[in-house]
Amino acid sequence: MNDTKQDYDVIVIGGGPAGLTAAIALGDAGARTALLARRVPYGDNRTTALLGASTDLLDRLDVWRRCAGKAAALKTMRLVDDTGRLIRAPEVRFSADEIGREQFGFNIDNRSLVAALEERAGEMSALTRFDDEAAEIHPDDAGVSVLTRQGQRLSARLVVGADGRNSLAREAAGIETVSRELGQSALTFNIAHTRSHKNVSTEFHTEHGPCVFVPLSGDRSSVVWVSTPKEAARLMALGDAELSEAAEKQSHSILGRVQVEPGRHVFPLAIKRPRQFARNRVALVGESAHVLPPIGAQGLNMGLRDAADIADVVGPAIAHGEDPGAPAVLSRYQSARRPDVTSRMWAIDIANRSLLSDFLPMQSLRAAGLHMIGSIGPLRRLAMREGLAPSWRR
Repeated sequence: MNDTKQDYDVIVIGGGPAGLTAAIALGDAGARTALLARRVPYGDNRTTALLGASTDLLDRLDVWRRCAGKAAALKTMRLVDDTGRLIRAPEVRFSADEIGREQFGFNIDNRSLVAALEERAGEMSALTRFDDEAAEIHPDDAGVSVLTRQGQRLSARLVVGADGRNSLAREAAGIETVSRELGQSALTFNIAHTRSHKNVSTEFHTEHGPCVFVPLSGDRSSVVWVSTPKEAARLMALGDAELSEAAEKQSHSILGRVQVEPGRHVFPLAIKRPRQFARNRVALVGESAHVLPPIGAQGLNMGLRDAADIADVVGPAIAHGEDPGAPAVLSRYQSARRPDVTSRMWAIDIANRSLLSDFLPMQSLRAAGLHMIGSIGPLRRLAMREGLAPSWRR
């Protein structure tokens, strides 16, 4: 064991996209930052739809230029009621040019995004990387002590927990969570197709959840197919030819002939939130702070807003001689994140419940609400702007 303790302003624990972004943003904001995360190749072909504020942040942090060429613009979003019910919502189409933007954002494979973040992190003098994991985290009134699995001792005035839904940092801080299993699973995979997607993302709403086809570079798309756990397992077990046929049928052949690419993943869906976003010298970002279903492309986008906000709080605090882990500083982070996360989780939960409901009045309300959004211009434009980022952040 190495008993030499190394001191930092902040230790970021976790090396996913949210953790890497937080570490880069904190270093950029003037905090002496340690990133504690294993350096391993990103292991799958999942993708992320990065909305406008997220790409703006990555551009400001000198990350976006390193991966922009691998991304596909999202210029139009379609919502199609494919439930087959008697009461169905009309199709709703959102176009970025209606709110004066070239695109809502970009869809990119997570492997390329993480590689760009890793490259930028490796260049920063204010950021020290430890290719290791946290074994123990001990916060107290004076600071936080972290023991790594390889026996290194680190200390800081603040820990940023970006270590996922089973966060050790959150547990060390004594932060309780509220969670609910949704009884749904998501199957993710990528496809090649014979017709151009024309930068249109299409979300088919089925009785068991949404199935969304999101543009990738070239004549390719990523698919997130939400259904019952039993149906997701059945689809997962299909051969490539059978899954290609199922995806083409679900897409109503809007993309022509479909060919499934190697690599697919299935995971259960849940909603999980902490009772606090920061406590005992620990602040939470990414899935340590919120877990929600893949509806409306909000998950990682919220994680990147976590990263931006913790840097916006900690940077000025250090510049003014404050302790970045002090209760007053953590309270500012809590105030910044709670309205955003709470409102997004509430909206996504309601949207999902209304889609799954067999209660006819609920189906009628859902259809009427989507009809209003689709047909009333100011309301549609408000929905688009709020989808990109909360109004109080603009």
